[in-house]
Amino acid sequence: MRFGLVVNPVAGIGGRAGLKGSDGADVQARARALGAVPRAGERAALALAELRSRLGTAAEVLTAAGPMGADAVRAAGLAPAVVYEPGDPTTAADTRAAAAALAPRVDLLLFAGGDGTARDVLDAIGDGSGGGGGAVPVLGVPTGVKMHSAVFAVHPRAAGEVAALFAAGAAGTRPAEVMDLDEDAVRDGRVSARLYGHLMVPDVPVRVQQRKMGSSVTSPSSVAGIAAELADRAGPSGLLVLGPGGTMRAVAAALGADVPVMGVNVLRDRRPVALDVASGPLEKLAGSAPAWLAVTPIGGQGFLLGRGNQQISPAVVRAVGRGRLAVVATEAKLAGLGGRPLLVDTGDEDLDDELRGHVPVLTGRGRVAMYPVH
Repeated sequence: MRFGLVVNPVAGIGGRAGLKGSDGADVQARARALGAVPRAGERAALALAELRSRLGTAAEVLTAAGPMGADAVRAAGLAPAVVYEPGDPTTAADTRAAAAALAPRVDLLLFAGGDGTARDVLDAIGDGSGGGGGAVPVLGVPTGVKMHSAVFAVHPRAAGEVAALFAAGAAGTRPAEVMDLDEDAVRDGRVSARLYGHLMVPDVPVRVQQRKMGSSVTSPSSVAGIAAELADRAGPSGLLVLGPGGTMRAVAAALGADVPVMGVNVLRDRRPVALDVASGPLEKLAGSAPAWLAVTPIGGQGFLLGRGNQQISPAVVRAVGRGRLAVVATEAKLAGLGGRPLLVDTGDEDLDDELRGHVPVLTGRGRVAMYPVH
């Protein structure tokens, strides 16, 4: 079996900087100015290292030159077969051209990026919902900021695991949705997502993520109860760090604070002290005073950390401490997961291991549900 690999070298660079995405040269330059470091190649190499551990060095990987793939293949201890030479700097056009060059030659096309990269792959190989164009199976190695699409593995290592299962004939395929948010709209406080099409992916439940689902109607009494519990825990002098999302914005409103829906926000005594904070300032705040960190799972996917809230870096989580990490969800939101576990993908494997297990999920005033985290 031949594998293809396309890496978007700048995917995810805007995450730690709180820029809601990485699309566009201006956003990427701003992220670098804020100290952001691209990690797409590193995460692609992690996926290939897992694949190599299962299939050995005989795994054949066709790819693009340099940071668009060959560097990651070599970092994983494999020998790349380069079939495309990108420009410098690389662009979305290079992603599309590389995917188009690889698709006819491989059995499974891996790509490292986010929803924008998935759209570029879709444009290059066609929609796979009808089993015609786009019939070459693909699998996303999650490296972006926005990963609402159902074409990504839940973790880079899971991508290698799924690829190996597919190579062994232990996984069929299914069409999966490619979604994307309008980044400019998100920066203006408007969440606007749409379906762009479908790509075929290996059908490995739990190891390949679901698409993000819209939040169900939240019960005002549940939100008010959650808000009261968090306020009690933080106390009048402690910090309360609220992750992004509609549930957390509703919690903030119940406390009397108006906060951006897609930002990470910090309250003290129910009042905002920092809005839409990037990882650097957030790390300093979390280390300056006792703090509670409240996050809610992404609807339908179950991700607590590592999807859309990369501002909450491993350093932030460690500064707060696991004992002060509050997982928040209404009972309806938990039911929407259909029994699937909550997920973490912080980029720090040791921290991910520490966070796995069963955690108490705050669902209302004095109400807690124990739920597994994988």
